[in-house]
Amino acid sequence: MADPKKEGFLTYAYLLLYIALSSGQIFFNKWVLSSKEFNFPYPLGLTLLHMVFSSVVCFILTKVLKVLKVEEGMTPEIYATSVVPIGAMFAMTLWLGNTAYLYISVAFAQMLKAIMPVAVFLLGVAAGLELMSCKMLLIMSVISFGVLVASYGEININWIGVVYQMGGVVGEALRLIFMEIFVKRKGLKLNPISVMYYVSPCSALCLFLPWIFLEKSKMDDHGPWNFPPVLLLLNCLCTFALNLSVFLVITHTSALTIRVAGVVKDWVVVLLSAVLFADTKLTTINLFGYGIAIAGVAAYNNFKLKKETSRATIDASEHDESTQREESQPLTSRS
Repeated sequence: MADPKKEGFLTYAYLLLYIALSSGQIFFNKWVLSSKEFNFPYPLGLTLLHMVFSSVVCFILTKVLKVLKVEEGMTPEIYATSVVPIGAMFAMTLWLGNTAYLYISVAFAQMLKAIMPVAVFLLGVAAGLELMSCKMLLIMSVISFGVLVASYGEININWIGVVYQMGGVVGEALRLIFMEIFVKRKGLKLNPISVMYYVSPCSALCLFLPWIFLEKSKMDDHGPWNFPPVLLLLNCLCTFALNLSVFLVITHTSALTIRVAGVVKDWVVVLLSAVLFADTKLTTINLFGYGIAIAGVAAYNNFKLKKETSRATIDASEHDESTQREESQPLTSRS
């Protein structure tokens, strides 16, 4: 029998690990890309490196060392219709999100990310996965209003950066929608390691093609690069470790817990970025608007939790009724 105290300690340890790695990766990417810091202004190339590294490590762990298992059931049809769209949207999210760091502060980027539930909900309604309701419209309005107030309070607003960040938000929302369709309609449930194994190579290919046309020539023109390869490797390793921490948190808690932890992480990033980066100037209006948006996000998470709990209760009830009907049948009718 597992020790409850030990289990509780491990859960909090995994949550802290996720918050630390997620926050650290955001700062690390900003530091690497910023012209004022390490000056590697190639967000597409950096994201491509992340996906290639993840693909190679996943292959080594699952096929060479065999310390992790990839779940079976993947077919060419499922890969083409589900994994490819998910991989493409994942690539789009990372590319545009990292590019935004060249134009706007880390804190403002996090504030704009608070609009994510709105994008997910609207796209979910369009895909037939969500139902429009007065309560959800109110929650979406609160989040949107909070983000608008936070944006109004931004001192150094750069609309190019805003467009890139909002493009990344749309890409992430589409990825989540495709993931939900993948699980619900294809009937194939994969653990995060299996998802990384299948999605990372696809994302790498989706990033490689635009990199050829948009950044390769710039990198060639730059000539010999004095950027330490060890730092690039460490940056890639941190990204992979972050994905593994997500796997650990979801395994020991739930998807909702990691969403709540994500809210805590966002506040940590917003506040710490004001200390770490010179381009971050937080105002009272910034923080007030972001507080409103986060309150809306918390209400959204609570609504989703109640919905998921209700659905699980109904499924369990239907399963029990089905079992009882089978057991009540005469033995002859079941043979």
